[in-house]
Amino acid sequence: MKIAILSRNKKLYSTRRLVEACEQHGHEPVVIDVLRTYMNIASNNPEAHFKGEALPHFDAVIPRIGASVTFYGTAVLRQFEMMGSYPLNESVAISRSRDKLRSAQLLSRKGIGMPNTGFAHNPDDIADLIKMVGGAPLVIKLLEGTQGIGVVLAETKKAAESVLEAFMGLKVNIMVQEYIKEAGGADIRCLVVGDKVVAAMKRQALPGEFRSNLHRGGSASLVKITPAERATAIKAAKVMGLNVAGVDVLRSERGPLVMEVNSSPGLEGIETATGKDVASLIIQCIEKNAKPNRTRTRGQG
Repeated sequence: MKIAILSRNKKLYSTRRLVEACEQHGHEPVVIDVLRTYMNIASNNPEAHFKGEALPHFDAVIPRIGASVTFYGTAVLRQFEMMGSYPLNESVAISRSRDKLRSAQLLSRKGIGMPNTGFAHNPDDIADLIKMVGGAPLVIKLLEGTQGIGVVLAETKKAAESVLEAFMGLKVNIMVQEYIKEAGGADIRCLVVGDKVVAAMKRQALPGEFRSNLHRGGSASLVKITPAERATAIKAAKVMGLNVAGVDVLRSERGPLVMEVNSSPGLEGIETATGKDVASLIIQCIEKNAKPNRTRTRGQG
């Protein structure tokens, strides 16, 4: 198969591993910078161009779209979908998972465990918002933040009020979440491919830090997950409509709680921690499912 990998940088670990896995399985990978791709949205003849030339037909597309370019990146992916390519993760599913508020609402509707979450616009509602999620300490998140950026732990009610007032004064969208103290600054990253958790690692925050993201200096180690954690991760990915997802789960006294569902999970941390060849498992998922015009949400986005 001819497989396009939408990535800003060929040298990134995840991109390199996907290229290697494609070649090992006898496929032809082509890395395309999503921001250098442009579109001819013509009736009955949609085209995608790159550096002055029309791109050929691809059997499948692997989107590695960063959060900062979600809008343009999903537009490009949508164009490939219209051209009949099979998307590993569909544009609609990626957009859905990148919207933290919409994700939380969808997970909530399906009864998936998650921290109590509040969302408000008016500063007059701050007191009730804090009360709604169980009071301080609590976590305040920018809806557009990634990799732990724009996430604040407010340890007292006064601190929470000050941070919320500041964010609301800047006219940014934020949500407030219950702080799960018993998680101890750790979470479980479950890598879902298809309908299976193929690898899992525990991410532990640095001492004095509550964000366990590896980009924030957190450490990763192999972990054995429970059947409940496995089922929760698989269901969360399915709710988002993602074939490949990194589902971040907190261990709490009331069972596994989904913190986030990532549509472009990095491979370096989890392959290093677990020793699993996740890239090959992703290519096998494409081999199993890739067929022309097989975008489930086609025309609904």
